[in-house]
Amino acid sequence: MIRSFEDKTPKIAASAFISEAAYVVGHVEIGEYSSVWPGAVIRGDYAGIVIGSYVHIEDNSVVHCGMPLSMGDNIICGHGAVVHCARVGSHILIGSHATLLDGVEIGDYCIIAAGSLVVPGMKIPAGSMVMGVPAVITGTLTEKQILRLKAGGIGYAEYAQKHKRHGLGDRV
Repeated sequence: MIRSFEDKTPKIAASAFISEAAYVVGHVEIGEYSSVWPGAVIRGDYAGIVIGSYVHIEDNSVVHCGMPLSMGDNIICGHGAVVHCARVGSHILIGSHATLLDGVEIGDYCIIAAGSLVVPGMKIPAGSMVMGVPAVITGTLTEKQILRLKAGGIGYAEYAQKHKRHGLGDRV
């Protein structure tokens, strides 16, 4: 479901896939070949949310914020994640049920492990592996992990396009 709020209407690239069971509202921009899956909520009712290309918001995730939120390109946001932060760089994996709180900033090429709780204001440098409750930086990514992040969003975009070809999804 795609909805306007006050004078703001989501701007969604024609190539993006938005599940008819997702909820996208307000000042939201979603880039090329991105996808939003069933049960996901992207609420740009309080502050604007800009989501890049090849970003995949999996089932039952929530993207909302108390300040403008920028998400780069080529991001996989795992099932049930909560993204309530300031910035997510490009080439990121946010594991299932991870939570990113107010003011968090994530550099490029990072993995936030499943179930992690990234505390308010944490700044995560590029190339970091982050995990735990509360989350800590546990090391830097290997070359193999970086290569997986580079390729991550492409395959998912192809899968989302298959859903579109089957007539699934919601459009303004």
